Formats: sequence, structure tokens, C-alpha cells
Amino acid sequence: MRIGMVCPYSFDVPGGVQAHVLQLAEVMRGYGHVVSVLAPSSPDASLPDYVVSGGKALPIPYNGSVARLRFGPAAHRTVKKWLVDGEFDVLHLHEPNAPSLSMLALMIAEGPIVATFHTSTTKSLTLSVFQGILRPWHEKIVGRIAVSDLARRWQMEALGSDAVEIPNGVDVASFESAPQLEGYPRPGKTVLFLGRFDEPRKGMQVLLGALPALVEALPDIEVLVVGRGDEGELAEEAGELAGHLRFLGLVDDAAKASAMRSADVYCAPNTGGESFGIVLVEAMAAGTAVVASDLDAFRRVLEDGAAGRLVPVDDSAALASSLIEVLSDDAVRERLAAAAKKAVRRYDWSVVAQQILRVYETVAGAGAKVQVAS
Repeated sequence: MRIGMVCPYSFDVPGGVQAHVLQLAEVMRGYGHVVSVLAPSSPDASLPDYVVSGGKALPIPYNGSVARLRFGPAAHRTVKKWLVDGEFDVLHLHEPNAPSLSMLALMIAEGPIVATFHTSTTKSLTLSVFQGILRPWHEKIVGRIAVSDLARRWQMEALGSDAVEIPNGVDVASFESAPQLEGYPRPGKTVLFLGRFDEPRKGMQVLLGALPALVEALPDIEVLVVGRGDEGELAEEAGELAGHLRFLGLVDDAAKASAMRSADVYCAPNTGGESFGIVLVEAMAAGTAVVASDLDAFRRVLEDGAAGRLVPVDDSAALASSLIEVLSDDAVRERLAAAAKKAVRRYDWSVVAQQILRVYETVAGAGAKVQVAS
């Protein structure tokens, strides 16, 4: 099968959707399918040979964050040429509502089209302004996938269409077997924060608010910070407690897995805007206990608290209390890790990719090719 995948977000910056697309492409290639991925990227980006650059992206506020997207006449020409050259049996669009390459591909193409909806945004300026224009394009989608119940419900309410729920995938074995970072385990306890820590919805301010109580209870505690942001500014905010922060910056997937294996607890103090929680799944796969905000998406991944500790959203005191309890009790951490190990199997790519492949086979069953609409 010839599969074309479109990612709307730039591969110049790490992100959950970008990782999902690349990992899915690798798995499908491993099954023997021919895969081509179209995504925004800068000219000097180091990309796999099956990725076609759709041009450099621009930072645009989207879904409570700043996404790097690609649109315009030049992008339109690139998408059209890629579709013609690809002769795809299936076209798989990710986030077709984002004003980028996926939306352009949906506008241009017709035939066996699959779309995955990753977000669960309750309000969308794009949809509210352009709903009349977008609706005929959405009617061209033959197979709809939502990565979570939240994303599925949003699609039903906002677009009036249903979708099959297929979660994001994780290579569980790569996290289980990752080596720890050099110098770990360390004498004190380690809490891991992973994400863009200068983005409010990721909740770093909530964790900072919990830090004084954490240090008082566990004087040797370290907060390992992985991700993008102004490290100097965060250290200044932490004040005299800045010595308990260790910054790794942006890291590759292997180093991320090692960081997760090195931590005693993965902390996700996010305040909203999450439809799934792939990083929680990765931490669970690494065997690391999880303490996370009680968001709908996180609650589902953590099986209502059975596979990880849930705390009230935006509550530093509650976060500190839960972290101290989990960090101080080996039996609690082991129990959470054991439950997580069992829960995480359903997210392994060996399971998820087969579910997606069945969608591909269903929409491509009639034998029609993806074509440029006349």
C-alpha cells in the first residue's frame, strides 16, 4: 500500500503530533508499505528520506500554544505536486483543522482520505470563522480517527461527525530498556518535568509553587527539567531554591527515555489544553511513577488514578503533598509503576498501528486512488 501522511506542524520543533506521525510512518514502513510524509521544515532540517519538506513554517497561536504552520500559494503548489507524484492508495491527514498543509491537502485531494484529530479544543477561531467553507472539505474524509474520547466528543460537537477512537502509540520496549542518565540513580529523589516550561498550560508555575514544601520535606530533591524555555528566567523565579533545578534543555528521544528512567516520579502539572497525554504513557512505559493534574485526558490514561496519582488542577499545595507521599514511599511508587506497566500495553505501536491499518484497509477497499480534485 502507498500511504501519504501530512503533518501540519513543523519538524523543526519537537511535538507530540510530529512524533506520532514519524513513529507511525516507521511502523508502516516496517510492515512493508511505502510511506511518504509531507510536513513543514526548514531547508537545513535533518529528516528521514521519506519526509518531504513543505517549506519553512511560521509561528502562529493555535490551541493555546504557538504552532509552526505552513500555508499560502507556494505551499498549495507543493502539496499538489506531492499528491500527484505520490499516487497514494490512502491519504492520512493529521489535524486537518489546523491552517497548514493538512488543510491544504484536504482542500486539494479526493479519494480514500483518513484524518486523525489530536486536539480537543472547545473553541476554534478557524472553525467559527470558516465553518461554512470547511464543511464540504470535511465531507471528503472517509475514515475519521480521534486519539482520545475528548477529541472524539469535540469532533462530534464541533463538526457533527463521529470517529473511531485510536490512541497515540508508544514504543514501549524502547522506554523499558533505556539506560539511565549518567550519575543516576542519585542519592536524593528526582522529579522529572518535561515540556515547554515557559508555556503556562504546561504548569511549571504550579510545580514551582510546590517546590518550597518539597525541599522542606526532601532536602536532597532534584527537579529535572527537560524542554524548551528561558532557563535563566526560571532559575531566577526559583530564587534560593534554584539549586534544586537541573536543566537538560531540548533532547532527542533516546535522552528523553533515559531521563524518564532516571526519575523517581514524572510530574505533569498541566493546567489544560491536553486531549491525550502521550508523555504520561511514555513515563509509564519507562516504569516511572506518575503524578499528574486531574485533567480528563490524564484521568483516562491513568485509569482514574489506578495507574498514577491525580491531583487537583492548578493546586501547588496538593501537588506538593502528593509528590511528597509518592516520593517518600517505595511501596506506593512500585504499586503505581506495576499498574502502569499493565495499562500501557494497549498503547504500544504493535497494537495501535494495527488498528490504524484496519482503517486504511477499509477506506482503500474499493481500489480508488487518491487524486487531485478536479
